[in-house]
Amino acid sequence: MTLKWAAVVVAAVSFTLCVTANVVTMTLDGRQIPVVVNLLAIATAGSATLLAFVAELHDRLNGRLTALTEFMVARLDDVETGAGDRNAGFVEGYLLGQGREGAVVPLAPRLSGRRVMIGGDD
Repeated sequence: MTLKWAAVVVAAVSFTLCVTANVVTMTLDGRQIPVVVNLLAIATAGSATLLAFVAELHDRLNGRLTALTEFMVARLDDVETGAGDRNAGFVEGYLLGQGREGAVVPLAPRLSGRRVMIGGDD
């Protein structure tokens, strides 16, 4: 059961108990339920209703964000498919126009986790 439906059930039960208790007490004893009990039941029903409303808004927003994310991923995939790797061709063409061959540049060696001081004692 999701949070939204749990809040709806709590609100319905709380409201029903409040009304039933007031009706039964008035018809049997002629007395009233204490105000604190009525306020507690009304506050519980109101809070649960508000929680259900916010949970519904959250579900809708989550659905819209998911749809937007899927749309953006599909659109970016289309753009990537259409564009290809044009940078690589541009760089190779530039190098060939300059009369040079493209060479693989080796990566710099990784240093260990310790600090290396230049020009100082190690």
